[in-house]
Amino acid sequence: MTNTPQQTTNPYEAQFQRKYGEFATKFEFGSNPSAEIWNGRLAMIGFLIAIVVELTTGQKFINYLGF
Repeated sequence: MTNTPQQTTNPYEAQFQRKYGEFATKFEFGSNPSAEIWNGRLAMIGFLIAIVVELTTGQKFINYLGF
């Protein structure tokens, strides 16, 4: 019995073969690991900016949105 690799039709197969350090080195559109990593990074930056605004102005961030 030999172990032969099976052909898969998974469109993300090339991404699954990449090493971890190769993810998110460039921005890629679509539902893929690179886009999800960039989404998380940008969300963390936005959250940090909101905290800095609250600390420097003394007002809640939601007040700037009109609530």
